[in-house]
Amino acid sequence: MNKKIVLSLVSISAITALNAADDISGMFSEGKVSGQIREFSISRSVDDSRSAKDDYTRNANAIGGHLKFETAELDGLSLGTAFYTTHGFALDDPKDDYTQVDPTLLGVDNDGYSILGEAYVQYKYGNTTFKGGRQKLSTPLANADDVRMIPNLFEAYVLINKDIPDTTLIAAHVTKFAQGTFARAYNGGLLASTGGYSYVDTRNRVGEFLNMGEYAVGESTSGITMASATYSGIQNLKVQLWDYYAYDILNAIYAQADFKWDCLLNSNLKNFASAQIIKEDDIGDKLLKNAGGDGSIDSLYWGLKVGTKYENFTAYIAYSETSSNSDTDTSYQNAIISPWGGIPAFTQGMVTRHMFLAGTKATKVATSYNFKDMGANVKATIYYANYNMDENNGYTEDDANEAGFDIIYYPEAIKNLQLRFRGNFSDDFYVKETSTDDSLNGTVGWNEYRFIMNYNF
Repeated sequence: MNKKIVLSLVSISAITALNAADDISGMFSEGKVSGQIREFSISRSVDDSRSAKDDYTRNANAIGGHLKFETAELDGLSLGTAFYTTHGFALDDPKDDYTQVDPTLLGVDNDGYSILGEAYVQYKYGNTTFKGGRQKLSTPLANADDVRMIPNLFEAYVLINKDIPDTTLIAAHVTKFAQGTFARAYNGGLLASTGGYSYVDTRNRVGEFLNMGEYAVGESTSGITMASATYSGIQNLKVQLWDYYAYDILNAIYAQADFKWDCLLNSNLKNFASAQIIKEDDIGDKLLKNAGGDGSIDSLYWGLKVGTKYENFTAYIAYSETSSNSDTDTSYQNAIISPWGGIPAFTQGMVTRHMFLAGTKATKVATSYNFKDMGANVKATIYYANYNMDENNGYTEDDANEAGFDIIYYPEAIKNLQLRFRGNFSDDFYVKETSTDDSLNGTVGWNEYRFIMNYNF
């Protein structure tokens, strides 16, 4: 843990104690400790036919989690801090060979690391809450993306108001981003920036809070100012609208509507439908030009999802399209750029996130069943996603697809324990046949299995 951060927290506590000595002890003694212990094991067998590559299987095991302390409120004021850590075990040697050890559970050179991921001040007054400092965010285009060991974390200043009935208003400014362990799956470029992470290679910058622009495109900016409104005052309908102004990079608008209704022929069928849209445009200095081209972005994504729920069974189908490039556009011009962990698409796979590449038409079907009525607290999901790739998408030259499953089990014998078994099977994730560099020609696909244990306290 950074000594300066520790000293700063101690100083804040001391100053607060001087101003409210009679109440500060209760603020801390009545505080709440919480956290999670996580064990994660992953194995991916990769079929790579490129001439400069070989098939390989990489594995990794890690244990870690987080420990959080939140004080009780004192006249609406509270403090919070959380410490995150991950450490590998039973790793192959050499562990920094990414064809042997999966990098997405660990830090630089596949070593363990720790980070003071949350350190914030929160103040509540009536229906308004302010939270400033290091924290987790869960928004469509800036998100924790907690799919491996340590999530993405942010330095942000967030104001939430609920004075208007059935309406939540949010205004925030986000200054820094600390990528989680999953970001180490990428080493920059188009696939990374449309898959939730940096256009530049940040694989070796895990555990650092970086300026939002420095992280995304390699140059410091004034961060992101975002605002949103969510309304649920109409029965069975929820609508939300978000705007993200990423200074000198892009402006992104996200909108979503969710509606549910009982089937007219059978009231036991609970139907639902959702629609989403993302519109992005370059702004200011267009700093994506550092990646090539002039930094222009003019992209549109839309998606639809419709499904039904019958007792413990749920099924849905989703479809999406992203605007396409011409043969003279840069690869990112009509793609959806999402460098800060936000992947809200209805059609994303467990790994495959090609739906944001320019010109992609994606379809996903999924079904799930909850076995609770059979005496087991188990939910099982299976899915299949197909990505019809446009010839100017900038990454792959053929269509991709992914199938997978997700089984979640809560044992009755151990309260707050979750066991999870997941698998994904990707065909033609990458295909290239026409490169003048023959080492790039070939296909990449894999079979991957994950076992996760989460114990919350």
